[in-house]
Formats: sequence, C-alpha cells, structure tokens
Amino acid sequence: MYKLAGELTQNNARVQVAAGNAAITQGQLDFDFSDLVQIDSTAVASMIEWQREAAKKHQTLHFHSVPVSVISLIQLYGLTGQFQLSPAERH
Repeated sequence: MYKLAGELTQNNARVQVAAGNAAITQGQLDFDFSDLVQIDSTAVASMIEWQREAAKKHQTLHFHSVPVSVISLIQLYGLTGQFQLSPAERH
C-alpha cells in the first residue's frame, strides 16, 4: 500500500503526483490517505492523474482513508463512479 504523508496541496501536488505515479509503476494499487495532515481540492486532480496512470497499465486504484471533504468534492464534481473509495474513519 502506498501511504501519502504530510500534505497534498497546490504547494506540493506535482511532487506528490510524481511519487504516486512512481508507486503505480512499482505495482502499488492501494493509496492510503490516513497520514496526510493537510489536504485541499488539489487532491481530486491528483487522484484523476493517478487513475490515468493506472489506466495506461489496465489497472484500477483503490483509495483508502479518504477525507470526507475530498469525498464531498468528488460528489460535487460528479466523479463518484470514477474512484474506488474508502472514507476516513471518524474519531
């Protein structure tokens, strides 16, 4: 499982996307958001890019511990069917 950490914002999205694409190339198909401490709407664009990368290899990604705020944006944009999501557990 590929664990994102730190932040996924417009400040570092390119770095995170590149790292995620490298993980996909290495066979990682499960992305875990649980260690992210800051996230913004850039996450949705990053997820779309990762899905594209996986699709090139005829693979499907699974996103785990996705924050409710990101799931809400995905729903707002009408992209719910595009992703396999497991929401973050509420504490």
